[in-house]
Amino acid sequence: MNPELNKLHPYPFEKLSVLKDGITPNPELEHIALSIGEPKHKAPEFVLEHLQQQLDGVSAYPLTKGIPELRQAITDWLVQRFSLPIESLSAEQHIIPVNGTREALFAFAQAVINRNLESTQEPLIVMPNPFYQIYEGAAYLSGAEPYYLNTTTENNYLPDFESVDSEIWDRCQLLYICSPGNPTGAVIDITSLQKLIKLAVQHDFIIASDECYSEIYFDESKPPVGLLEAAADMGHTDYSRCVVFHSLSKRSNLPGLRSGFVAGDKNILSSFLKYRTYHGCAMPLHHQKASIKAWQDEKHVQSNRSLYQKKFTDVLEILEPVLDVKKPDASFYLWAKTPGSDEDFAKNLFAEQNITVLPGCYLSREAYGLNPGSQHVRMALVASYEECIEAAQRIRQFME
Repeated sequence: MNPELNKLHPYPFEKLSVLKDGITPNPELEHIALSIGEPKHKAPEFVLEHLQQQLDGVSAYPLTKGIPELRQAITDWLVQRFSLPIESLSAEQHIIPVNGTREALFAFAQAVINRNLESTQEPLIVMPNPFYQIYEGAAYLSGAEPYYLNTTTENNYLPDFESVDSEIWDRCQLLYICSPGNPTGAVIDITSLQKLIKLAVQHDFIIASDECYSEIYFDESKPPVGLLEAAADMGHTDYSRCVVFHSLSKRSNLPGLRSGFVAGDKNILSSFLKYRTYHGCAMPLHHQKASIKAWQDEKHVQSNRSLYQKKFTDVLEILEPVLDVKKPDASFYLWAKTPGSDEDFAKNLFAEQNITVLPGCYLSREAYGLNPGSQHVRMALVASYEECIEAAQRIRQFME
């Protein structure tokens, strides 16, 4: 067996199951899950109808590269959403449809990391801490070493890129960023993104920007900035060393469709496509055709966003007087501080109020003598409005 498999940590939800094992929650209360970031809002009917109409697509092998119509729909969406020069982005060269961002984020490291350098030191993959655990697993299985950048209250839950030594950037082959962040919801500003692009050029590494929460935000006049947008704004319109990952899971409440895309540096994507052809991960044709409809419509996305906006406003009105928690920049998570152990908080909340939240320490690693996820819990406000309000009221009662 691949010895690197032994380096993989149990997934956060495995740890959560162990934590809850043997606990009998309050039987008088219905369970409310705030632990998993699985959207529960209604999927757009027009997409589901189109999906059903395209089921004859199961009779054909799909192309790994995806059909031209899907790649063009994605290109048009990127140009419109991030104000990109239309001539800078080619549906043929800059876009690859993927089966959700999770598999693509993992596979990307396997394709781009060069583990055969003459250096005696392993290559580095730099990532935020806390993080989406796929980044860490991708690092280990690609033969690289994860390098963690703590995100804390003091740095507004954003990685302090300025504190990274030049020697670390020299060893870095891949930088994962997540903006809006999971679990914190923090958004990296355009100036910081442009500094990262300059660092990537200077030290010759790739930026993989996980932007799957980019369409869940609270101010309609200020959508989160994207990496390609930052690149185009500084005239970096070949998007070299810049690759972004987007998904329909959160944007359109279609997590089971497993539909997303990778876009950016055409030379990197050419090699990544070669890898994916062997990987055997082409998106089913009927999923591709349904995805076109989703990327071409913004009304359902705005409606989805307004539901989150209302939930966050009303939930925070209930929780802020009793819990150290604030509205994030974006995303559908609350990153709440706990008065003591985050594991004890989660365990006792489950026992007393039959609510499941995720301890923050399960989403991070100790670095520089600190586990930045400890004494935090992640709450995903993905359930219905009524359930989220009920959960907030129970959490307030628990705190009081």
